[in-house]
Amino acid sequence: MSDKVSGFFKRLFGTEPVPSPAPPETHPQAPVEPIPPVPETVPPAPEPEPVEEQHVPLPGPPETTTEYVEDIEARAAEIRDSVPIIPAPETAAPRESWFSRLTTGLKRSSDNLANSITSVFTKRKLDAATLDELEDVLIQADLGLETATAITETLRRDRFDREVSGSDVRNVLAGEVEKVLGPVARPLTIDTTKKPFVILMIGVNGSGKTTTIGKLAQKFAGEGKSVMLAAGDTFRAAAIEQLQVWGQRTGAPVVSRPAGADASGLAFDAVTQAKAEGRDVLIIDTAGRLQNRDELMNELEKVIRVIKKVEPEAPHATLLTLDATTGQNAMKQVEIFGKRAGVTGLVMTKLDGTARGGILVAIARKFGLPVHFIGVGEGVDDLEPFAARDFAKAIAGQD
Repeated sequence: MSDKVSGFFKRLFGTEPVPSPAPPETHPQAPVEPIPPVPETVPPAPEPEPVEEQHVPLPGPPETTTEYVEDIEARAAEIRDSVPIIPAPETAAPRESWFSRLTTGLKRSSDNLANSITSVFTKRKLDAATLDELEDVLIQADLGLETATAITETLRRDRFDREVSGSDVRNVLAGEVEKVLGPVARPLTIDTTKKPFVILMIGVNGSGKTTTIGKLAQKFAGEGKSVMLAAGDTFRAAAIEQLQVWGQRTGAPVVSRPAGADASGLAFDAVTQAKAEGRDVLIIDTAGRLQNRDELMNELEKVIRVIKKVEPEAPHATLLTLDATTGQNAMKQVEIFGKRAGVTGLVMTKLDGTARGGILVAIARKFGLPVHFIGVGEGVDDLEPFAARDFAKAIAGQD
């Protein structure tokens, strides 16, 4: 059979077939037992049989003996003596004084002045050139030309051609600043015979009017006064909501209208309601407006006219909030708002955010308007009545 196949293969392909190798011998292996499946849950191990407790008597005398009691008390005393006594924590950290916060807030302004003054008076006698340099430094610090001249003239009179230290100059600086600010440092007095005592808050965008209103409301409420707020910044819904939050915090009702409502109409309603309820103080917010926008200043004048229709003597105080970071631009704001709205007092805010705090000195010297409050932070306690001596010492870098 194999020869036939071989011949057929040769006839078909012309070659002999190649025989395939024989498979290797294999030895039979023992059958592999299958691995039993692992049970899904392992049965718990049997609990050990309980062992009867053996009570071993403790060494030493029994507890009822006097020797045992004395020994235990002696050991307890040793442990007590070895444990350090930890004082009880204080209930609250003492808050910094106002002068400390003011000094911290004016640090950028005072450091700027101190560094500049020190660079001028380093191992030099006081001569004309030095005085000219000092005058430039003081003007650049926004103290104003008049204040800068007064300081340099004082030094010229008392210390010319003598060695002068930076400390000497800072002492003169503090004295001159206090002279300028002393007459304008006047508190805001609420006339209790006028119910309500109407306060109108005005200023440019971002000067801090609404926040200042909230802080004032907190102060007046703390003094036992009945306060009402009016959300007269009808241009911004956020300002209305912000004032409502302050009203909730201070317990003061807030007269408000939807955003875009007429501001003068809201002011009319607020004065009418406050008068009917016998409120002590009514604080009216207004929209921020640039002093060079004539149409916006006309609207502010209209608000004041409408208020006078309800209460002819109102507003009893018109407070201009000034952002200290604006520097010389604040001078123009005081001038124009004073003419158009009859500003009666100033509130300087954000003194902690600028090195130009000296602008308050220039404003006081030129306009002589009362400075009621200054602010050096966002907290309620960071708005305080203005004190000339504290400000002068803080800006001069004196402790």
